[in-house]
Amino acid sequence: MRLIARTAALAALSLLLGAAGPADSPVNVPEPDGLYTGPPRGYTPATLKGATVIDLKGLEGLLPEKPVLIDVVLADRRPAGLPDDRPWLPTHRSIPGAVWLPGAGGAPLPPDQEDAFLRRVAELTGGDPSKSVVTFCRPECWGSWNAGKRLIAAGYTRVHWFPLGVEGWQDDHDTAVAKPDPAWVAATAGREAQR
Repeated sequence: MRLIARTAALAALSLLLGAAGPADSPVNVPEPDGLYTGPPRGYTPATLKGATVIDLKGLEGLLPEKPVLIDVVLADRRPAGLPDDRPWLPTHRSIPGAVWLPGAGGAPLPPDQEDAFLRRVAELTGGDPSKSVVTFCRPECWGSWNAGKRLIAAGYTRVHWFPLGVEGWQDDHDTAVAKPDPAWVAATAGREAQR
């Protein structure tokens, strides 16, 4: 009898501990009032007020509309101490057709960078705030949440947030090598040199 009770208690404890893990069940994270300014990686809310949160099937269903896909994954940094004469060729893979704006989901962004982000999205949408836009980065990344929040505040009405990010896409689909968007690089070049 004691063995059965102990086994039941251990099973209940393992279910409880398993449910607390990030792979099994997301932590209930409330949406902040404004942009999230904490660490870029960590549990994110399940919602983004004013946007549609989509899973892989939702993204697949949206693709025939040719939405603007905005990847805000941070660019890899050259390792400290790597001699200048050594090649360093990082490769970023993304959803095919995505426009990569590295770090555009950061918060706070300097006003000139925030303006550059909104100008670039306006160019990509042809100035149509009702065009579908999908923001993404990596799982448990606040950058794409912030990018979506910025677009909603700017009046975009069909913002979709894909919190599963590149990894969620590549579970079932191929990725493509992505280069940083030249217009974004030009707009942020001075800031990157200051880092």
